[in-house]
Amino acid sequence: MRILIASDKFKGSATGPEVAAALADGITQAAPGTVIDTVPVADGGEGTVDAALAAGFEAVTATVTGPTGRPVEARFGVREGQAIIEMAAASGLDLLPGGVKDALGATSRGTGELIAAALDHGATAIVLGIGGSANTDGGAGMLQALGVSLRDAEGNELPGGGGALGRIAEADVFGLDPRLAGVEIVLASDVDNPLLGERGAPAVFGPQKGAAPEDVATLDAALARYAALLEQQPGVRAATDLPGAGGAGGVGYAALAVLGARREPGVEVVQRLTGLAEALGAGGSRADLVITGEGSLDDQSLGGKTPLGVAASARAAGIPVIAVCGRSTLSPEAARAAGFERVYALADLEPDPARSMAEAVVLLTEVGRRVGAEIGELVPRG
Repeated sequence: MRILIASDKFKGSATGPEVAAALADGITQAAPGTVIDTVPVADGGEGTVDAALAAGFEAVTATVTGPTGRPVEARFGVREGQAIIEMAAASGLDLLPGGVKDALGATSRGTGELIAAALDHGATAIVLGIGGSANTDGGAGMLQALGVSLRDAEGNELPGGGGALGRIAEADVFGLDPRLAGVEIVLASDVDNPLLGERGAPAVFGPQKGAAPEDVATLDAALARYAALLEQQPGVRAATDLPGAGGAGGVGYAALAVLGARREPGVEVVQRLTGLAEALGAGGSRADLVITGEGSLDDQSLGGKTPLGVAASARAAGIPVIAVCGRSTLSPEAARAAGFERVYALADLEPDPARSMAEAVVLLTEVGRRVGAEIGELVPRG
């Protein structure tokens, strides 16, 4: 019997590799002799670098500007000229001091500094995973870190944050790091929102970052002014309406318009990086069962999150899939329609959410034991 575990993180509880290790421990306790392969995966957001490191990338740490201007330590992965950058590591909500949100002032500058650090390490291809960002600055901070100048009417460089963009009078891209011209950039994101308007970054994601209704209007007007000036510059692509421009507070826009990035679904990018297809059946070592999962399995998961991407790949290979999660709000019918033979939730073992999160590794090991004990029901014979 061969099982492949390809799970995302359980946010706040366990990384993807920790989830896989706990499940594997429990399975082998209940079903000794089971061969277990692990491929940590992610959706392009938090956990993407962990997945890359588990797949053989080397970790590099850089000190960069956090979302409020304070320095933070951020990791990215490198291998053979390719760099994997996780925006949340430099500009994420989880980095806000005391958790205090600042929709108008938070900056993406640290993300640009990570890109520069990757270039310093010789990267010629960069995957930029976005998600969990604190900023709504249209990627202005990221661009400034890479040499773009954004000035007010007095000729002063603008400070960080989307609110300051309301004062922008001039944009100049001539200082953009010339190394970027020879670099392929992939924007790993499932977000398809435009930059502006009812489905834009301020309106849809701004409230999650602390924006009051009046802040949303301020940010939308500021980003519109910023984009209009930026798109007058040579080589800048008109991108406000492109799918994904609204991702990560508009960092998607800056990447698409100025850095020449192309957008790909995060799950597919990470699967390619970590070799999921090969792990499913290359070289005659075809898995008999695939286990995937994430912290919460819900309607949002059905929109293309990690478990659905793994399930689709496993189904294409004709391999049954089960899901493990912290909690599930999916009906049995919805779970089956998504391709899962069975769903195991930690909440079924420990209904108290706080204890379930704190004891996730212990509970995952117990779930592994249950999977091992029930493996005959999960894998078709013959």
